[in-house]
Amino acid sequence: MFPRYAIITAGGKGVRMNTPLPKQFLLLQGRPVLMHTIEVFSRLIPPENIVLVLPALQISLWESLCSEHQFHLPIKLAEGGPTRFHSVKNGLRLIPERAIVGIHDGVRPLVSENTILQAYKAAEKLGNAIPVLPVSESVRVIENAFNKPIDRDSLRLVQTPQCFRASDIKEAFKMPYDESFTDEASVLEKTGARIYLSEGNRENIKITTPADLVIAEAILTGQHNEDK
Repeated sequence: MFPRYAIITAGGKGVRMNTPLPKQFLLLQGRPVLMHTIEVFSRLIPPENIVLVLPALQISLWESLCSEHQFHLPIKLAEGGPTRFHSVKNGLRLIPERAIVGIHDGVRPLVSENTILQAYKAAEKLGNAIPVLPVSESVRVIENAFNKPIDRDSLRLVQTPQCFRASDIKEAFKMPYDESFTDEASVLEKTGARIYLSEGNRENIKITTPADLVIAEAILTGQHNEDK
């Protein structure tokens, strides 16, 4: 059994939120979005095995928010880079070779414990796993001035955490940056590796717009009411 680690990336600037405060620090039920995300992982992984990657200019803000909200989990910090690729690469420096590492978007606070566990377990067995969902709406592809429908049954929506054997993904990140790298799976795939899929959860939305924040509030309120 490999020990489990997590890298949580948080490099947003809040542009689509129309706010000067980066989206990962916006309040969700009274606390920054990022704290909700970290807490989900801390219930499954030792907090000291969690690496949070932040832009250098946001680290002091994060530390002040931790003090304000009494958030004192012993996670590690890594400094972000100019792209997600470089930020993840910096985070991977704090991950041992013999481990399973999950790489997760800091603004996906509603990832379920089941989604996390399934991805880690699949990666332990197969070498990697990324959570996905089937597409439930009709889809069309645009080709020049024309468009046509495509079979949605062959499509999947990709979520995080994307989980990997640490030795494999650390080796893959030794490659030079390429604009075709849209996520960590695409980096590993460039080495010729096969990517495996696990099951995601519908609530695992990425908070990028004001509407997403409203939806996340509603989902959390519903979950809390069910727990009562």
